[in-house]
Amino acid sequence: MKILFVGDVIGRPGRRMLLRRMEKIVADHRVDLCIVNCENAAAGFGVTAWIADELFSRGAHVLTSGNHIWDKRDIYDYLESKPNLLRPANYPDGVPGKGLYVGSAAAGTKYAVLNFQGRVYMPAIDCPFRKADEMLDALDPAVKIRLADFHADATSEKMAFGAYLDGRVTAVVGTHTHVPTADARVLPGGTAYISDVGMTGPYDSVIGMEKEGSIRRFLFGLPGRFEPATRDVRISAVLIEADESTGLAASIERYEERDE
Repeated sequence: MKILFVGDVIGRPGRRMLLRRMEKIVADHRVDLCIVNCENAAAGFGVTAWIADELFSRGAHVLTSGNHIWDKRDIYDYLESKPNLLRPANYPDGVPGKGLYVGSAAAGTKYAVLNFQGRVYMPAIDCPFRKADEMLDALDPAVKIRLADFHADATSEKMAFGAYLDGRVTAVVGTHTHVPTADARVLPGGTAYISDVGMTGPYDSVIGMEKEGSIRRFLFGLPGRFEPATRDVRISAVLIEADESTGLAASIERYEERDE
């Protein structure tokens, strides 16, 4: 089974490029499951129902997110009605949406996508490690393909999470920092891992935003409006090949495409 995971989509520049290219990437690489982290797709902060529908219409099977999923109020009701748009599973009970989606690929292979959020330098929510234990224990053993998006800041927490789930999931892919890492590999237990997939958006920027606003924030410490940058737009993703009978990964490789 081939899985495409697309890193955090940043505003209109990242969204437009992905919408133009996603169907071709899926076809060229014979992708069975396409997952996109969409939490920054609306002007760099959050996602709207309209944008989520657009991504689904172009071939995304599951959308994952992170701490910015709550930034656009209209998404709250949408989360309840669209089970394949995920929010991190380790938010407390009572918040909208779910952190797990179980579906079937076109060939009939069942898969599960899980979404978790780290706690180091992030909001104080429930433990992602214990939540992962709870969810994996409850998951139907027949669902072998299991991919976890770990939306976290600290590389140490991400690496620990990957090691903790090694052999129990097909892949642990890191998101949130928007900087692609060079550590894509299959762990000893058979789980594909990368600390951060990177962002799908403008790289002539500060993590997707116009550089000037970010520099002013560091110089003066005053709040200001951040706008997505527009130059050097790239798609950052990973392609994972997995054994459908065991759920373990055979390979993981970074995929990057630049706008012309």
